[in-house]
Amino acid sequence: MNSDFPMIISMLRRERRLSQKQVAADLGISQALLSHYEKGIRECGLDFLVKTAEYYDVSCDYLLGRTPNRNGQQAQPVNIPDAEIPTVEPGSNMVAMINKKVVMNTSAVIFDILDKLGNKKLTNAVSNYLMNAQYQAFRSVYSCEESNPQDLFTLNKSKYRSLCSAAMTLDLAMIDAIIESKTENTSIALSPDLLSRYFEKGTASLFTLVRNAEKSVKSKFK
Repeated sequence: MNSDFPMIISMLRRERRLSQKQVAADLGISQALLSHYEKGIRECGLDFLVKTAEYYDVSCDYLLGRTPNRNGQQAQPVNIPDAEIPTVEPGSNMVAMINKKVVMNTSAVIFDILDKLGNKKLTNAVSNYLMNAQYQAFRSVYSCEESNPQDLFTLNKSKYRSLCSAAMTLDLAMIDAIIESKTENTSIALSPDLLSRYFEKGTASLFTLVRNAEKSVKSKFK
């Protein structure tokens, strides 16, 4: 099948708080076989794929990881909602146009969640991490042309990446420490359905970003 299918059917079952035994019985297979499907040990047939899509009320494309939208709608600029994104001129790079919406809408969701939590230390740590990543990306793109003036930056050209990487590692450690401290405003119940309900405008982008990021990581470490 593919590497997304096992993860998705497992996620859908857990999301609905169903046991493997119950789902297997509903779908007319053994619990052992369902377990193999969820672990990616065995591949299912087309009949099971269709039956599973009907059971969870999602599309086959969603089960296969071809789209982040449960109804099967493909991610295109026209159906990824904008989150106050500047207009892109006609003729622009389509990939850049889609990814711009995905990244900006996902950022909006992240900061909406942080706003709901209301934890200033967590917000600052996440903000610093994201700004550091964007700083490095921007500086790399800006420096594509060697003659571009570098007086915009104060960090040493040969050291800024290692310094930023170290800072981002510290930011992640801070984020983990704040969350693990179990202090007030560090927990919020979320699931794909709740995200869609809370952040309707940005979840299509969020799901696209999660899927693309994981695929990118997997492809680099096969």
